[in-house]
Amino acid sequence: MAERNYTRQLATIISIDAVGFSRLMGIDDELAVAAFEERRDIIAGSCGAFGGRTFGDAGDSIMAEFGNPIEALRAAFDFQARIVALNAAVTENMRMQFRAGINTGDVIVREGRLYGDDVNIAARLQEFAPHDGVAISATTWHHVRDKTAAVFTDLGEFSLKNIALPVHVLIAGRGGNGPIAAASFASIPAASGHYRPITKGPPAIAVLPFQGNGSDPDVGYMADGIAEDIIYGLSNTRWLSVIAKGSSFQFRDDSLGTRLIGNALGARYIVSGTLARSDRQIRLNASLTDTSNGRLVWSQRFDRDLVDIFSLRDQIGSEIVSILDKEVDRAEQARTFQVPWESLETWQLVRRGRWHMNRRTRRDTEIALDFFDKGYREDPNSSAVLNELAWWYFWRAWLRFGDSDDLEKVETLARKALLMDSLDARPHAYLGAADIMRGLPALAAEHLAEAIHINPSFAFARSAMGSAHLLLGDAKGAISFFLDTERLSPFDLYRFHNLGELAAAYCFVEDWPAAIATAERSLNLSPGYFYARFLKIGALMRSGRCDEAARELAIFMTRHPDFSEQRIRWIPFVDPAKNNFLIGNFDLAKSAA
Repeated sequence: MAERNYTRQLATIISIDAVGFSRLMGIDDELAVAAFEERRDIIAGSCGAFGGRTFGDAGDSIMAEFGNPIEALRAAFDFQARIVALNAAVTENMRMQFRAGINTGDVIVREGRLYGDDVNIAARLQEFAPHDGVAISATTWHHVRDKTAAVFTDLGEFSLKNIALPVHVLIAGRGGNGPIAAASFASIPAASGHYRPITKGPPAIAVLPFQGNGSDPDVGYMADGIAEDIIYGLSNTRWLSVIAKGSSFQFRDDSLGTRLIGNALGARYIVSGTLARSDRQIRLNASLTDTSNGRLVWSQRFDRDLVDIFSLRDQIGSEIVSILDKEVDRAEQARTFQVPWESLETWQLVRRGRWHMNRRTRRDTEIALDFFDKGYREDPNSSAVLNELAWWYFWRAWLRFGDSDDLEKVETLARKALLMDSLDARPHAYLGAADIMRGLPALAAEHLAEAIHINPSFAFARSAMGSAHLLLGDAKGAISFFLDTERLSPFDLYRFHNLGELAAAYCFVEDWPAAIATAERSLNLSPGYFYARFLKIGALMRSGRCDEAARELAIFMTRHPDFSEQRIRWIPFVDPAKNNFLIGNFDLAKSAA
């Protein structure tokens, strides 16, 4: 066996990394290298002055070793301050910032180089540091907390890549008015030395204040207003826990990054965005990030004409709320597949059931019911479970053209869900939808109005309200609700149905081109949807496009050989003349065939 030629010792390691080095290399590689070397000399000088030494330079990273954790922290503050001063003397696009991570632990020393998990932890810690900032482990903090003027803020416990045990991370800031002042991190809970517990239950989402680009104060006010509207709207979805504005709005400086902010707030998802104004237009860029892995879940740009600020805020805010509700739901459905079936919590059973429900096959629908039933057995008073069961039976009733037993179950489950949470819009909407299928559109409209009042971003409730107006004979009024649904949920799984209803409304106002185009959009999403093709055939005939109508009729009869006009007579219009009108349009094509 070869003789060992290394030793072990206790050491404090600083891992230092240049921020934006690759960007500067792309602008001017020679200037970037020169800037890095100038700052590397500053770092080496500070480390030497405080009893440390640098080792292991690699690209844009530097490592330093200290025997004393206090001196390591002082050295980090010293070179950070000197680099900040140097950066202030150059143009903004040529500044090179450095961040540092400090950890204390057992290391292996061999030929002047250091190895071991504690070296790797320091390297991971610097990824948590703000630009021109310092992140330290709890191990280092215990050595320095009462012996320096630094102020520490707690980011919580993290699982680091290739490190077996979680590591508690803190930010070290200079006391007073130094360049790394504690005020930058005042919004993070003060360090207590206790590890943050791992939370269970539904995920939390935090909406950060949107950044207003430019010097116009109105842009900043509007950016804050949109973020506030999103917080309010998300809280009305009921299934998501939303971090209060008073907590999330303290993070106006996003230099910490979404992962750290999410951990500090206890939020799995972070919503952030920027707002810019140009003449009479605004542009909003919004994004949703999963803080558990740093991945971007969703992002979108919204361009709008600047007219009435308040209505514009309502419009954009409601759109984003509707999108976020579905995107978080989709992400959580996927997350349940990382958990063993038998270990799923009640809310996770709901998400897994929704995943199967969204596939819309007979087998998946049956599996979805198994998950919802298991959730009900575990927690019969869960409003989330009660709502999903109500939706499941409503969907089956719709497929069965209004099965009365299923509708009774919808009502029972929805009313129980309201007892559990009277401010949940979903039970009101499901009661309204059940009344629509029972031929009670006026009563349905009352339930749906309550659902929309509670959650203005609830696309299903708006679509159902359009259907209620349509059945009452108000096609013009119905169109606005269907168009609102399109705006709020442009990628909705059940969009084919909303478009079918919109096509019917266009038929009643005799806007045949719009009816044809809308029916085609519905069929693009669900080619087997009989109602959309039925409406398209009648609209083509009324437009004089008889050859196209004949081709569509042939497709219709092939797909639906058992069709009878009773399917259309089943639609509970208050005035039966509406049923006759649609059937008459279709019969024109049959007569011409």
